[in-house]
Amino acid sequence: MSVLILQIIIKQWDKSQRTEAHVSERANKPDRCPIKIPPAFYITDRQCVIDQHGDDLQGGRVKYCQTPEGNLKLDRFQIDLNKNVLKYSDASETDGETKTIGTLENNWIQCRYNWRYSILENEMFYWLYEDITLNSICIDSLNKNVFLSGEPAIVYEDLKLVV
Repeated sequence: MSVLILQIIIKQWDKSQRTEAHVSERANKPDRCPIKIPPAFYITDRQCVIDQHGDDLQGGRVKYCQTPEGNLKLDRFQIDLNKNVLKYSDASETDGETKTIGTLENNWIQCRYNWRYSILENEMFYWLYEDITLNSICIDSLNKNVFLSGEPAIVYEDLKLVV
């Protein structure tokens, strides 16, 4: 039985952290890490590992669910657990269309997007900016260094915001 490994790296900041120094600091943070269980954890009867790194200023940032059709939804991503195919859905598109990125079967894929949304805290609204990276692969057994031992076969970026 193979294992699906999903590593999500979150970089979050507010408007006050848009200086060149802050941008440089974020750019120097890694886009892949070794997997350590815990804090990484298994889901779907130990067929999938979710490994979260980075910021989570509001808490509970990464949400996932399994659909009756056999898909796993994680943030803007969908993974067909039967075919191990990764899809991406652009939240800014109104038609809800998903883009097929590729197969995860022994194939490391890295996807990245950025976004912003308003947050209400202490009766004040502010913009929270995010840069999200998802590293994913489906392999025969868990390898804690799978994302460190080479470059991704596919890199997909959806970078629309100037932040």
